[in-house]
Amino acid sequence: MSRYTGPSWKVSRRLGFSILESGRELAKRPYYPGQHGPGRRKKTTEYGKQLNEKQKVRCMYGVNERQFERLFILAKKSSGVTGVEFLRILESRLDNIVYRMGLARTRRGARQLLCHGHVRVDGQKVDIPSFLVKPGQKISLKKKIGELKVVQEALEVAPTLAPFVEFDREKEEGVYLRYPERNELNHEIDEALIVEFYNRKV
Repeated sequence: MSRYTGPSWKVSRRLGFSILESGRELAKRPYYPGQHGPGRRKKTTEYGKQLNEKQKVRCMYGVNERQFERLFILAKKSSGVTGVEFLRILESRLDNIVYRMGLARTRRGARQLLCHGHVRVDGQKVDIPSFLVKPGQKISLKKKIGELKVVQEALEVAPTLAPFVEFDREKEEGVYLRYPERNELNHEIDEALIVEFYNRKV
């Protein structure tokens, strides 16, 4: 299955969850999209809840189905709590780290920077959004920030940086400090439901 490139606001309304983590998508119309959205009554089975939770996280990080399952298997092999380790792996993707550092306004924007060859990891060009960054690795840009208008605009409106990354605007270089703690990630996600979803398939 290819990556979804349609309107993210429509997906957020269908899932009842802000995949941009801004809340703007649901501020005015917190109901299903479409003609019958406002009056739609949602009856959800246990499986439906698990599937919806998986879709929320998958759409938020912009990962296709195959990649998503592969990363879950990787998390399951780790020694920690599977659900938490899974979220940590997703947060360690390079496109997400670039987004968390405020170099792009959305994860889609971060992927575009990567695919155009603007991002460096420890001085080496990396144009693979799914590249897993390790704590301590340094992220920088090929060009000066002043030459990239889209980055300038992102930094101007960037929210407070996540506590597990830092970015020095003078040096134009950031560092992935450590793996995130669960309480530093989105509180609306119930990763246990995702674990239950994939356990059904085993």
